[in-house]
Amino acid sequence: QLTSSPFLRIGQLSNVDLNEDIRELETDLPRQHPNEIPHNEKLLSLKYESLDYDNSENQLFLEEERRINHTAFRTVEIKRWVICAMIGILTGLVACFIDIVVENLAGLKYRVVKGNIDKFTEKGGLSFSLLLWATLNASVVMVGSVIVAFIEPVAAGSGIPQIKCYLNGVKIPHVVRLKTLVIKVCGVILSVVGGLAVGKEGPMIHSGAVIAAGISQGRSTSLKRDFKIFEYFRRDTEKRDFVSAGAAAGVSAAFGAPVGGVLFSLEEGASFWNQFLTWRIFFASMISTFTLNSVLSVYHGNAWDLSSPGLINFGRFDNEKMGYTIQEIPIFIFMGVVGGILGALFNALNYWLTMFRIRYIHRPCLQVVEAMLVAAVTATVGFVMIYCSRDCQPIQGSTVAYPLQLFCADGEYNSMATAFFNTPEKSVVNLFHDPPGSYNPMTLGMFTLMYFFLACWTYGLTVSAGVFIPSLLIGAAWGRLFGISLSYLTKGSIWADPGKYALMGAAAQLGGIVRMTLSLTVIMMEATGNVTYGFPIMLVLMTAKIVGDYFVEGLYDMHIQLQSVPFLHWEAPVTSHSLTAREVMSTPVTCLRRIERVGTVVDILSDTSSNHNGFPVVESNPDATQVAGLRGLILRSQLIVLLKHKVFVERANLSLVQRRLKLKDFRDAYPRFPPIQSIHVSQDERECMIDLSEFMNPSPYTVPQEASLPRVFKLFRALGLRHLVVVDNRNEVVGMVTRKDLARYRLGKEGLEELSLAQT
Repeated sequence: QLTSSPFLRIGQLSNVDLNEDIRELETDLPRQHPNEIPHNEKLLSLKYESLDYDNSENQLFLEEERRINHTAFRTVEIKRWVICAMIGILTGLVACFIDIVVENLAGLKYRVVKGNIDKFTEKGGLSFSLLLWATLNASVVMVGSVIVAFIEPVAAGSGIPQIKCYLNGVKIPHVVRLKTLVIKVCGVILSVVGGLAVGKEGPMIHSGAVIAAGISQGRSTSLKRDFKIFEYFRRDTEKRDFVSAGAAAGVSAAFGAPVGGVLFSLEEGASFWNQFLTWRIFFASMISTFTLNSVLSVYHGNAWDLSSPGLINFGRFDNEKMGYTIQEIPIFIFMGVVGGILGALFNALNYWLTMFRIRYIHRPCLQVVEAMLVAAVTATVGFVMIYCSRDCQPIQGSTVAYPLQLFCADGEYNSMATAFFNTPEKSVVNLFHDPPGSYNPMTLGMFTLMYFFLACWTYGLTVSAGVFIPSLLIGAAWGRLFGISLSYLTKGSIWADPGKYALMGAAAQLGGIVRMTLSLTVIMMEATGNVTYGFPIMLVLMTAKIVGDYFVEGLYDMHIQLQSVPFLHWEAPVTSHSLTAREVMSTPVTCLRRIERVGTVVDILSDTSSNHNGFPVVESNPDATQVAGLRGLILRSQLIVLLKHKVFVERANLSLVQRRLKLKDFRDAYPRFPPIQSIHVSQDERECMIDLSEFMNPSPYTVPQEASLPRVFKLFRALGLRHLVVVDNRNEVVGMVTRKDLARYRLGKEGLEELSLAQT
C-alpha cells in the first residue's frame, strides 16, 4: 500500500476530506503533532522569532564605543578581513571534500554496476543488475536520509530558503549550527552518490553560511569551546554580514563564479548593503574559488594548472562555432517562454507535493521510507530507459566516463546511458559539449520527460540536495532537443549548433524554477567562461521570470511561504496605503517601569501566554501632572542577564554586587540565552527593585499611530528592526509593531489579504 498511495492521492489532493484522515491518524499519532496535519498556507507561524539587526544603544554600549580609539577600530576592520579570508578558505575546502568524496564513491558505484551489467548482458538475467543498482541507491540514500530526518531536519533541502530567511531577519532554529553543517555535507554526498536527481551546488550556499556564522563568533556553542577571539562580533548585526559573505563564498565555490556569488548574496539574501561589505564579500568569494581551484588542481595532479574553478564546470564555449546571429534572438526569447511555463509547472507540482508531505509524511520514519522509494524508482527508471533505448553511438572520439554497451554492437555504446548512468553534473557538460548527432531526439525527449518528474518528486525529500543541477539538466536536454529539431527544419544550416541551445534551455529552465535574474546571468556567464552569451542569457532569464511569475511564484519563495515564515519582502503590498499603524499594531503592550520590582519582571518573563521579546520602559512614578511617557526599550535577553547576575538596587546599596555589568556579560550569553525557568529568584529577592536605566535602549524607534502601513514597513525593513513602538501625541505607548504584524498583509488574487497567526 505504501508504494501506491502517494501517486493515487496526489490527484485527489484538492478534495481530500481532511477530517476523515485526521480521525484515522489521531489514534496512532503521538500527541506532539496534533496541528501538523491540516496545513494551511494562509497562516503565519508564531514559532519563528526575529533577529535583532538593530544595536541596542544603551549606556554600556555607548561607553564601550567611546573608549575605543582610532587604532582599535582599525584592528576591528583588519579582523573583519581576516574572517572573510578564513570563510573563503574553509568554504573552498569543504567544497573540495564534497567533490572528491562524491567522485570516488560514485565512480566506485558506477564501476560495480557497469561490471555487473556487462557480465549479465552476455549470460542473460539483467534483472539482477537492476536489483543491484536499485539496492545500492536505496541503501546509500537511506543513510543520508536517516541522518537528516533523525538528527537535524533543518539540513534537508538546499538550505537556500532558510538562509534567505536568516538574512531577512527571521531566526530559523538550528540553521547555522555546526551540527547542521556536518549533517549537510554528509547528507549531500550520500544523496548525490545515491543517484537521486539532485545537485551538490545548492547546499554549498548553506554550508558557506554556517561556516561564516561559526568563524565570526570565535567560539563553538556546540563543542562548548570559546577561543576568546572576535568577541566584538558577537551580535546579530555583525553575524548577518558574515553570513551573507559565507553564502556568496558558497556560490562561488559551487560554480566558480565569484562575481555571481556577490550578486546572489545581493539579490537573494542580504537585506542590508554597503560598499565595504560588497568588497569584503567579493574578497571572500575570490578566496573561496581560488582555494577550491588550487586544491583540486593538486588533487588531479597538475599543480600549476588552475583549471577547475568550481564544483561544476560547463567547459569552455568557443566563439567560432558557437556565435549567435541577430535572427536567433526571437528564438531565444521563445525558449525563455517555454522555460517559464515549464518552471511554473514544476513549481506547481512541487507545491502540491509539499502540501501532501506536510499533511501526511511528517514522521521521520515515513520520510526515510519515501526517500528510499524515490531512490529505488530513480534507479529503476534509469535502468528501464537505458534497457529500452536502441540509440547506439560509436565509442571512438567520445568522452563517456562509463560507456554501457548493453545490446549495441561492439565498439558502440548506449547514448541514453550517458544521461542516466552518470552524476548529473557530468551529464550537463555532456549535453553542452557532445558533437551534433550524439543524441537521438527520441532519447532526449524521453529523458526530459522522466527527469522532470523525478526532479520534481525529489525536491523536498528529507535529504540534503540542491535543485540547481537537475533544472540545468532538464533544460539542457530539452534545449538540445530544440536545437536538433531546428537544424532539421532548416536542413542542417550551420547556426543551429545544439550545444548552444542546450545552454539557453538550461538557463531558461533554471530561471523558470528559481526566478533569479541578475546573479544567474552572471553565474552562467562565468561558468561558461564566455561573455558573448551575456545578452541572450539575460533575455532568456528575463522572459522566463516574467512568464513564470504570471503563473506561480519562485520555488524558494514558495517553500518559505509553505513553512509559514514571516518573511518581509522589499516593499509593502502596493494597495496598503489605507492601513495605519493603529490598525496594524499589537495591543495591549506589556510595559515595565524604569525602576521595577524583580517579582514583576520574573512574572512577566515567565508568562507563557505572552512570549514577548521587547518591553517598552516607561517613567516609574507618574503623579497626576506627569504622563507615563516612553523612556526606552529593553529586550528579554537583557532582562535575563540582569536577573542571572542579580543586578538589584538593594544589593548595589549594600555593595554586594562585585562589579558593574559590562557589555561582555551580554555577549557571552549570546546567542543561546538561558530560559527564564533556569534562573532561581528567592522570595526575598522578588521584593527587590531593579533599575533598568543603564541597560535599556534610551532611543528606540517610534512611529505615531497615524503613520501609514507602507511608511511603517519601510522604516522597519530598512533598519532591520525587531520592535517598533507606536506612541500617541503625548508620547505614551499605545502599541507595538513586530515582524508578524507586517508580514500578515500579503497581496493575493483578490487584493490585500490578511493572514491569520497560528502557534504551530
